[in-house]
Amino acid sequence: MLASPVMAQREDQGLQLGCANDYFRLCAGVDPNSDEAEACMTKNRKRLSPDCRKAIGVYDKKTGTKSFQDD
Repeated sequence: MLASPVMAQREDQGLQLGCANDYFRLCAGVDPNSDEAEACMTKNRKRLSPDCRKAIGVYDKKTGTKSFQDD
């Protein structure tokens, strides 16, 4: 992954709103400021909600990155 939506979530309101529920649902107990949080979200990318996927897509367009690729 080139960009880090988990780390950017602290500063990007779209990611905060779109992915917070997914983070708590899939990665509860993992420090959001850690590499483990990034690994958890990446591992669970197929289980991300449509809202989170959309927020990541908007983030990617805004930053010119490709965070999560569908397999």
